[in-house]
Amino acid sequence: MNDLINELSRRAFLRRGSVGLGAAALATLEANAATPNPSSSGTNPHASSGRIGGLPELPHHAPKAKRAIYLFMSGAPSQMDMWDHKPKMAEWFDKDLPESIRQGQRLTTMTSGQARFPIAPSIYKFAPQGQNGTMVSELLPHMSKKVDDIALIKSMHTEAINHDPAITYICTGDQLPGKASLGSWLSYGLGTENENLPAFLVMTASWTGRKEAQALYNRLWGSGFLPSKYQGVALRSQGDPVLYLSNPDGIDPVVRRRMLDSLGRLNQHTAQQWGDPETRARIAQYEMAFRMQTSVPELADLSDEPQHVLDLYGPEVTKPGSYANCCLMARRMAERGVRFTQIFHRGWDQHGNLPKDLPNQCRDTDQPSAGLLTDLKQRGLLDDTLVVWGGEFGRTIYCQGKLTNETYGRDHHPKCFTVWLAGAGIQPGAVHGETDEFSYNVVKDPVHIRDLNATILNQMGIDHERFTFPFQGLDQRLTGVEPSRVVDEILT
Repeated sequence: MNDLINELSRRAFLRRGSVGLGAAALATLEANAATPNPSSSGTNPHASSGRIGGLPELPHHAPKAKRAIYLFMSGAPSQMDMWDHKPKMAEWFDKDLPESIRQGQRLTTMTSGQARFPIAPSIYKFAPQGQNGTMVSELLPHMSKKVDDIALIKSMHTEAINHDPAITYICTGDQLPGKASLGSWLSYGLGTENENLPAFLVMTASWTGRKEAQALYNRLWGSGFLPSKYQGVALRSQGDPVLYLSNPDGIDPVVRRRMLDSLGRLNQHTAQQWGDPETRARIAQYEMAFRMQTSVPELADLSDEPQHVLDLYGPEVTKPGSYANCCLMARRMAERGVRFTQIFHRGWDQHGNLPKDLPNQCRDTDQPSAGLLTDLKQRGLLDDTLVVWGGEFGRTIYCQGKLTNETYGRDHHPKCFTVWLAGAGIQPGAVHGETDEFSYNVVKDPVHIRDLNATILNQMGIDHERFTFPFQGLDQRLTGVEPSRVVDEILT
């Protein structure tokens, strides 16, 4: 609505002024809508000369990262079984979680009715890894060799305790739907470096853990109140990589081009008549879709990848839709200037059979994640590519249901969980934050999910407090109105 009001005001001004001047200005405006121009690097010393679109005032400072890859483990990985070693818990097997630790904190309805909260120590062995002796689980044999390349944050926390609001919160900055996603903010603010590919691409990987998994809604990569052209484009593992990418039978590229030209003229007329910014977004999206008919199949074709690169990602790398395949695709996107790539891997919601399902999830993701870091580093891309791994919250040290070594589960836990970051100005080998001996409460250096998003924006050259968009009477920010900060302790 703000854009529409501004457009109407601008058009009214042009009508009242010189007719010739108004026509020329409006024609220029429409041409820019159809083909975005690179941001002016002359007015912003930090702006990339090859950038297409974005805000001229961005970046606010010299960025460490040109692009970001977010590996999102949907369902909440169990931090005490992977990264947050708690050896003293062996002495607490099947003993109740002390009330002094729980402190009356909120529980989900799945365990709030339990008579007991029996502690389930991790059954997996941990060993020191890397120069700093970081303790890593045996479930992660490949990532354990990469601890000197990543920064671990063990003190993440959030207020959301159920999956849908928690994932919406970390992806969009609010538990309620309707806000713009992180990738959309970056697309809007920084544009792209490749006019033939979207600035924001999304993939949902297959998984072998718990069969049932939380649904993923397109609002997680949606543009919310931002123009729709900034929403993420989802790539599929079957059929066309993007829906309706191929021409229908009987339609060749020449015919398609003529159709788009005619449709473009109609949309230009509509835009001129009504000034609706969504019409301009539609024009740009049609043109992008036409260019993607060539660029996306080339992106998805792995035939040019040598075997030693494929081997980095593991045996499933050539299987479309696998997590390994998605990680290799993310590297190819990084090479081609895609601003933000997000991979969702589901199945981490282990309420009932963690000893079976968690190892499967780790086998899906461990080698490909490590392979992605190795591949980016070997190509010199890790220096300016930010990689983020994590979920929406953590899991409880106490058992959900009956406790045995063969089968048990863990409930949702928002009070502490672990994420890691790598590349683009992240301090290699850093470990930030601590939790108590129960991996239940943060006891040192808490990091809220707002702080994580502020740090991601910072590495992309953006001050999260100055990056706003007017909507519903408020200058909206990805990090919201609550206090948040950049986690400087993990930065170089």
